[in-house]
Amino acid sequence: MVNSAQIEIRVHPDVLLDPTKLDALLRESAPAQTANEPIRIIHRSIDARNRRVQVLLRALVGGDDLLDPATIQPTDLSLRDSEPVLIVGAGPAGLFCALELARQGQPSVVIERGKRVRDRRRDLAELTRHGQLDPESNYCFGEGGAGTFSDGKLYTRSKKRGDVEQVLRDFVAYGADSEILVSARPHIGTNRLPDVVMSMRTHLEEAGVQFVFGNRVTDLTTDAGKISGVRLGDGRVLSGTRVVLAPGHSARDVPQWLLAHGVRILLKPFALGVRIEHPQAWVDRQQYGDLAGHPALGAAPYRLVEKIGSRSVFSFCMCPGGFIAPASTTPGAQVVNGWSPSSRNGRFANSGFVVNVGTEQVAEQGLDASDPLAGVHFQEYFEEAAFRDGGGDYQGPAQRLDDFRAGRPSTSLVDCSYPRPLQIARLDLLLERLYSPLAAALDRLDDRMPGFAGPHALAIGVESRTSCPYRIDRDPETLSAFGVEGLYPCGEGAGYAGGIMSAALDGIRVARALA
Repeated sequence: MVNSAQIEIRVHPDVLLDPTKLDALLRESAPAQTANEPIRIIHRSIDARNRRVQVLLRALVGGDDLLDPATIQPTDLSLRDSEPVLIVGAGPAGLFCALELARQGQPSVVIERGKRVRDRRRDLAELTRHGQLDPESNYCFGEGGAGTFSDGKLYTRSKKRGDVEQVLRDFVAYGADSEILVSARPHIGTNRLPDVVMSMRTHLEEAGVQFVFGNRVTDLTTDAGKISGVRLGDGRVLSGTRVVLAPGHSARDVPQWLLAHGVRILLKPFALGVRIEHPQAWVDRQQYGDLAGHPALGAAPYRLVEKIGSRSVFSFCMCPGGFIAPASTTPGAQVVNGWSPSSRNGRFANSGFVVNVGTEQVAEQGLDASDPLAGVHFQEYFEEAAFRDGGGDYQGPAQRLDDFRAGRPSTSLVDCSYPRPLQIARLDLLLERLYSPLAAALDRLDDRMPGFAGPHALAIGVESRTSCPYRIDRDPETLSAFGVEGLYPCGEGAGYAGGIMSAALDGIRVARALA
């Protein structure tokens, strides 16, 4: 066995365009005894502090554990004959829960209120072109969940690197570019993620996992405080003594019937604001200076955090070279989100620009902070206001960012990636008490990055689905819900995740707890 060695180097982006020079620099840093061993880059990140742009590379030299991405294939699955676990929701939490269960030989039935990917595409086209929303098939509901058509970012702060690497390899096995195994900011892209999701589902179906699409779970069935199954919208009851509940952050009907069964639900902090958009070329210049547009760097991202008194204002779901999308699930409510293709070659960069919301803000809005669903009502209030200000049909209420910062009406708007028409609106007034910390944060950001709140940038409302505003309480050891035995809340819609990767990791965790 050959022992491997790790090396780290910093290089100018030009070096990445010259494989011969890159290999020579890596070999210069490698131990002498590994001169003839293969080298593979295993991690790459960009350090653009003070616009002195360097690329940080970590490489593995030699070793029998040098993983070749071309060899990554889906796991062979063999299910035993046993009662299936019922999984409510086919988003990343539900899919990875089903996959992990299948690896253990455990069958499952995955129930999804929305449609398969191919059918979802048609419904999204109706929404973006004609303003026709299907409440059961949209950017949030359907095969793959909210992540399928909203970017495919795989960032996570999880410390369990083994599990993170396994999820990344699973995505590669089902068709994602192996680049996600190396990048510090892994990203699949909305144009590629749907095919990855379909490949994963097809493999699970071939192994014997069952999928039920287009049928919403409307209630639980219980017997003496224990789960006995789920009731579907078509009237059927599927029997099962173990139910994983992974409904996604926008399934607002779910907590209502959970409360009726005595399941404990807690109000959870979240964030709300607007989505802002800049020309990508401007962001590139701010981040990379003279190297803006360098082919080895691609579209520049940013991450912003400002502390305004006791409040946090921050960027959320930043999409370099991306597009803003209508992401409502409710008729008469306006919600926006963002996504990027794998190439990130769009003209604009967009990001949520939001402020944290807790019990104090909920109470200030006249809502009962002891109500576990007060956060949902808080979101609904602003979403309905944004729909009215946008003129209906999921048109975007918009304000130039310089006007938003100054608290004045816009007389014109700039070009934007949002696919529906825009309507000039007073987002500064719409947001009421949330506006002040957002404006204060823009003052600071514009001081540090002159032009950040300039007339070339736009704000569109509202960015409200940053995370689930409640948590379905569960036992920290067994992961089962308090109130109904055999019910396992899971993922972002249960309050235990905040994106594709963390939801997938929670799905795996719940599957292992079930085992």
